[in-house]
Order: sequence, then structure tokens, then C-alpha cells
Amino acid sequence: MQLLEERILKGGKVYPGNVLKVSGFLNHLIDESLIDEIGKEISARFFEEHITKILTVEASGIAIACAAARYLHAPVLFAKKSKTINISDSCFSAEVRSYTHGNVSTIVVEKSCLDSGDVVLIVDDFLAMGEAVRGLMSLVSQAGAKLAGCAIAIEKGFQPGGAELRAQGVRVESLAIIESMTDDSLTFRKCK
Repeated sequence: MQLLEERILKGGKVYPGNVLKVSGFLNHLIDESLIDEIGKEISARFFEEHITKILTVEASGIAIACAAARYLHAPVLFAKKSKTINISDSCFSAEVRSYTHGNVSTIVVEKSCLDSGDVVLIVDDFLAMGEAVRGLMSLVSQAGAKLAGCAIAIEKGFQPGGAELRAQGVRVESLAIIESMTDDSLTFRKCK
């Protein structure tokens, strides 16, 4: 998606450890018009799947998931990174290692929110090692729901997550795939 690539080049900042900071427009301070265009693009790629739930993990994927939901006409369900007192004891759960935070969280979704009749689209802001997506896929599997695929805003193509998921037969649609990244340059892989 050319618009997203242009915004990454204009406002993204590369930090040591292959960290790309896009908090000025994508996942902290949010450019609503960009997010809306991302939602339209995700919808165009997955509309034929008849999505019944859009699943993401708190917090950075929520805005993108909501934009996609607007066009796919499906509710957003986000996995919480910790079980709070207002969450029932009847939950699906999975452990997820965060690449950027360097910790492990147990993500949870109440069983009443996800069931075997659902067709689920996983949405997230980044795909690097694939840990968050695998955790979300586990929740879908535990519910007996159908996974339609994964829509990712930015994939780090030089890290193994996307390739591993595709090799497992998972449909992964990334809107911008970074082929290589250094302190002063980014190279994008040609996408649809």
C-alpha cells in the first residue's frame, strides 16, 4: 500500500535492534485518515470471506481493527494482555512473547465472545517474529472458529514470522513489507 509506505518513509524512525517507531501516525498518535485508508484496503482484501469477528491484541492493533470493522461490518474483539476482575473465569488464553517489550503476556478472550460459528480475521499493526499472531490463532483454534487470515499493517519481511505463517498455509496480507532496514534507510518489498 503506497500511502502507508510513504508515511513510514516520512515519519517512521528506526532504532537499534530492528525497531521501527511509527507512533507519530499509526499506533500512539493516530492519523485517522491513514487508518481509514488501511481499513478500506483490509476490507477489499478480505470482504469475500464474510468475516464475523475481527480479532486483535491490545492495544496497538485496536485502531486498525476498528477501521477494518467499519468496512467489513463485523465487530472487533481484542485479546487483553492480562485478566482483570471484570473478565469471567471462562476464557481462552495463550502465552505471547513481545518482541518490542521483551516479556511474555498471557492474552485472554472470554469464551462468550468467540465461538465455533465465527469466521475470524486477525488484524495487527506489526508482524515480525509472529508471536502475537500465533497467540491469536491459538485463541481462534481453542474456540473452534475458522481463521480467514491475517491482515497486517507493517511486516518486517527480514524477520521470519510472515514466511513461517505462510509456509503453514495461513493467509497473511501485509500492506507494507519492509525488506531491509538500517539506521538511515528502509527498503520495501513489492506488495499487492
